[in-house]
Amino acid sequence: MKASVIDLEGKPIREVELPKVFQTRYRPDLIRRAVVALQTHRLQPKGRDPMAGKRTTAESYGVGHGLARVPRVKGERHPRAGSAAFAPGTVKGRLAHPPRAEKVIEKKINRKERKLALASAIAATGVRELIEKRGHVIDGIESFPIIVSDEIQKLDRTSRVIEALKGIGVWKDVERVLSREKILPRGSRSRGRVKRIPRGPLIVVGSDEGIVRGARNIPGVDVVTLNKLNVELLAPGTHAGRLTLWSESAIMGLEKLFEGVALH
Repeated sequence: MKASVIDLEGKPIREVELPKVFQTRYRPDLIRRAVVALQTHRLQPKGRDPMAGKRTTAESYGVGHGLARVPRVKGERHPRAGSAAFAPGTVKGRLAHPPRAEKVIEKKINRKERKLALASAIAATGVRELIEKRGHVIDGIESFPIIVSDEIQKLDRTSRVIEALKGIGVWKDVERVLSREKILPRGSRSRGRVKRIPRGPLIVVGSDEGIVRGARNIPGVDVVTLNKLNVELLAPGTHAGRLTLWSESAIMGLEKLFEGVALH
């Protein structure tokens, strides 16, 4: 199976043989497992002191006193004498079900499954239906995967990258990102995020010759070298089919990356 290589103006200049990885069967189940496993690796275990809320003399008075049978602080002159303590829901009491540092929050995936999930996500970048399903704007793009000459790796200025994206025909997808960018209001459930930015095009290169610096300020656009490519970049939110630009050297390097891996 062959594909066209285009220049920075979107014009075909030659054809190359696509690696066998683009024939891998679409496996959304494996892709989801691999992405979730990657996401859990960023989580930090946290827990409470096992003795928190238990350092007290509180004991229950028992029955027959006309009082609730919760533990109460001992003593007569103590400022908190007779007040409820120790039990969940009391002042300075323990938590009912506190988080434990021993809890296993990191999910694991077999090495072969991870490789197959990566191969399946790579193959999905060549399927128009999956790219459209993710919501990318791909009007005017004739064939997938999109392979660009290695000139794209040398673009070290934002203006040059924007010009190249317009020439290739993916700038409309960046405009979609800009139109949907949201500033989250104070007090919203943003989990620490100030902005919510949709995912735009991904640029995969064989080596960084300035493209990372040139594209870092364009919202939604990510640049990654082939040796650092992972499933989450290709399938954000576990949904495969991200609009991806491949440099010619990155395409050639896929054969070596999956050498000896059974793709079926």
